[in-house]
Amino acid sequence: MTHIHSLSAEWLSVSIAPTDDEDLEVCVMDFDGMVLALAYPCHKKGAEWVDASNKKHIDIQPTHWRKWAERH
Repeated sequence: MTHIHSLSAEWLSVSIAPTDDEDLEVCVMDFDGMVLALAYPCHKKGAEWVDASNKKHIDIQPTHWRKWAERH
């Protein structure tokens, strides 16, 4: 049963991230080994990642993702 994608609050493996221009919140590991969520939405384009706000390629290797939720 695959209901995983409907759970927007749950972090999912980057290996199953959608590639359909959906806004995603992604986590990356910093130089100290801490996992941090990026403050802007991203899209996955094939094997590359794009900043959804400006459509520019970003050089990241995310660890997890979830659907982007608008911030207040």
